[in-house]
Amino acid sequence: MIVEDDSIAVKIYEQFTHKIEGFRIVASASNGHQALQLLEVFSPDLLLLDVFLPDMRGIDLLWKIRQSHRQMDVILITAANDNETVSEAIRGGAFSYMIKPIMIDKFTSTLERYKRIRNQLNDQDTIDQDVVDQLFRPADTVLPSSNSSSRSNVLPKGIDKLTLKLIRERIRTMPEPVRVDEFAELSGMSYSTVRRYLEYMVSIEEVQIDISYGVVGRPERKYRWSQ
Repeated sequence: MIVEDDSIAVKIYEQFTHKIEGFRIVASASNGHQALQLLEVFSPDLLLLDVFLPDMRGIDLLWKIRQSHRQMDVILITAANDNETVSEAIRGGAFSYMIKPIMIDKFTSTLERYKRIRNQLNDQDTIDQDVVDQLFRPADTVLPSSNSSSRSNVLPKGIDKLTLKLIRERIRTMPEPVRVDEFAELSGMSYSTVRRYLEYMVSIEEVQIDISYGVVGRPERKYRWSQ
């Protein structure tokens, strides 16, 4: 659901949201009170919310929503870039915050990230610490494109370009998903090094994780090339 008083912006959000598989716009509102009325009829998973509405601040609407629609996620899309508004959005549990004017690649990558995290949560009854760390990782550590040729050359601290290339080439050739210790033994690298690089590749969507349970029910994380 979109809450935005600029009709042109609404049309743009609708146009590009419909291009992302798995999303559908169920309603749109041009002010806060209309949004609250629509929420008595619709139960969207995600709200795209502006801060500057004609009748109330979007942040105030966010808190009203939190009182009765706790399962709904919210992404702020606004020209408001002051510290107070951004801080309040974080305290209100906003999934993300985009400052206008919005770049389309930023818009689509944010929704794709939301979809990915939501699906990951829905697929698992229990979540271990490693997965939690991924879910709470800042959005700017995940690049939007899934094509490795279009990724930035700037790597995070602790990730070496040559080592990354070596691990990337080896994980590609693995005939089946492998555990970190298995990959470390095959590659002759330390467990901590392999784990750090594989988790980084998960964050940029080059590698996927398969969760399996052993005889005692302890989950095993196995990694496989995702392309």
